[in-house]
Amino acid sequence: MRPAIGIDFGTTNSVVALLRPDGTAATLRHATGDVFRSVLCFWTGAGGRTRHAAGPGAIDAYLEDPLESRLIMSMKSYLAQRSFTETRIFGAAWRLEDLVALFLRELLAPFRAEVEGARVVVGRPVRFVGDAADHDLAERRLRAAFAAAGFAELEVALEPAAAGHRFAARLDRPATVLVADFGGGTSDFSVLRFEPGPPRRVLPLGHAGVGVAGDAFDFRIIDHVVSPRLGKGDGYGVMGKTMPVPVGWYASFARWHLLSLMRAPRVLRDIAQVARTADHPERLHHLIALVEEEAGYALYRAVSGVKAALSTAESAVLDFAHAGFAMRAAIGRAEFESWIAPELARIGAAVDAALADAGLAAGQVDRVFLTGGTSLVPAVRGVFATRFGEERLVAGGEFVSVAEGLALMAGAADA
Repeated sequence: MRPAIGIDFGTTNSVVALLRPDGTAATLRHATGDVFRSVLCFWTGAGGRTRHAAGPGAIDAYLEDPLESRLIMSMKSYLAQRSFTETRIFGAAWRLEDLVALFLRELLAPFRAEVEGARVVVGRPVRFVGDAADHDLAERRLRAAFAAAGFAELEVALEPAAAGHRFAARLDRPATVLVADFGGGTSDFSVLRFEPGPPRRVLPLGHAGVGVAGDAFDFRIIDHVVSPRLGKGDGYGVMGKTMPVPVGWYASFARWHLLSLMRAPRVLRDIAQVARTADHPERLHHLIALVEEEAGYALYRAVSGVKAALSTAESAVLDFAHAGFAMRAAIGRAEFESWIAPELARIGAAVDAALADAGLAAGQVDRVFLTGGTSLVPAVRGVFATRFGEERLVAGGEFVSVAEGLALMAGAADA
């Protein structure tokens, strides 16, 4: 039997898993742990040659010299966007597929022996990120990136279904399971019927997804706490009239995958022009400095830390400083939950859509399996407790369940 490999290429983190001879799945660990950050960093080395690093090494390289490097994050968020064709890095054009392929080669480099000749199953969300997302285009780009990385033959499976396979390994009786998989950019739901076997049988009943997850929660914190300190909501003068500072700048500033667009000279010139007649010009100058000096990653890391802290505490402090900009703001969990109410409503609507697709009522679901980092947010868990009851909720494998489930699916295909 060929080796069986599952690859979860994620918005924030990526994971690789292998099916063991005993039929269980195990994560293939990098030196830094189970998960590998889905980032690339480029910089100019000796002789003017462009160099790169991926994962934790990319973050280290970026932090060493943020002004002279280019950090590429959230590549998965662009897959379904027709408007994104290429970006220029130190004068060279890079297609999105080529960036993803470069990252995948680095992700898989330590595991070439395990991957060689293996049956590979790769995950994809039910719905990719973007209001006008082209899901067929996204999957074609994903397949093209893997082909460029040396994996022309692979299977693509839905990420929540994969997480469900991992959860089903512990079942000893038939069950109807709703799997909720929360990533950085998407929230995906599958209703599956499991028969433990042997052989174990899985019948997909319904699916739904929404382009909302952890990154959207980070956006709300930045939008409500940080952006007002950088000029959002202020006014500026135009021919004797007061106009609002353009909010579009803050929509980009608060989203990981759009921040790099603000480095365009035209955008920075526009902000500087508005600052000349702004109510609080120093706030806009701080915005320019944070963008120009590549402070976004440090800010996002602080925001993500506060979000995680609010999962276990009733309040947390966002403490961030860069050059002349400093802030220390207390955030209550209730306040945070009010900010993310629109996202919670969209998640709840997607859960209902998955049930409708399966033709089932909530009472006909035996278990609900929650996985992914965002599932740890109490208000997210509450969406499911309200519909199914706390006693039916099960959580676990927040960062590895999809990859391990994909490996199980790869093994089942060869069985």
